[in-house]
Amino acid sequence: MNVIEITNLQYRYHDGTEALRGISFRVLPGECLALLGPNGSGKSTLLLHLNGLLPEKLSGDGAVKIFGEAVATENLEKIRRQIGLVFQDPDDQLFCPTVAADVAFGPQQLGLSEAEIAARVKKSLAQVGLAGFEERATHHLSHGEKRRACLAGVLACEPAVLVLDEPTSDLDPRGRREFKAMLRQLPATKLIATHDLELAVELCARTIILDHGQIIADGRTVELLADEQLMLAHGLERPHILHHRHPH
Repeated sequence: MNVIEITNLQYRYHDGTEALRGISFRVLPGECLALLGPNGSGKSTLLLHLNGLLPEKLSGDGAVKIFGEAVATENLEKIRRQIGLVFQDPDDQLFCPTVAADVAFGPQQLGLSEAEIAARVKKSLAQVGLAGFEERATHHLSHGEKRRACLAGVLACEPAVLVLDEPTSDLDPRGRREFKAMLRQLPATKLIATHDLELAVELCARTIILDHGQIIADGRTVELLADEQLMLAHGLERPHILHHRHPH
């Protein structure tokens, strides 16, 4: 079964701007899929549809299905357990005073026992390289640590799908490298909207290129990103990592 199935998804902002114009694609279990495109191409808007964060779209019209179920008001709780969304700005996601409280928030909503919550907090912090950070104040964390804490909070809910919006933006080269290594270890299906083309090449076998709310291309990452004309036509560039490779 498809983990995500999107069929002719359309969305207009309140001012009438068309953000998404007939988007269709499927994501299979275990895939790691990159979503590329210039600013304003509709990437973030698309991600918000996956767990029903755009209330006016909760008609259950079947344009967005998660594990075969349409995203609709009556099954939002179930869908949000399956889709873990990590926002672009960690400050939009962190709101508890300590790291442990923040990571525990999601599991608490699932009605788990205190012992199970504590075990999940410990496990997810270890997964993101923040073991021992439980009592640290969230507002004292570095930007990279905040990103990791957000990811830990999502992992603690054990979603089947990780959806990440620009996960490596504003990180220094070492932070980027460490974050990519961490993502590679996570077994969930992943959908990653990013400007970090090296990340796309290193982690995602498949890429979708979005521009002006439409899918321009959907295929093997190495082939799409090595196509210099395609990349330049849509505000992207061929990543350095591919300059030494030849498309097969």
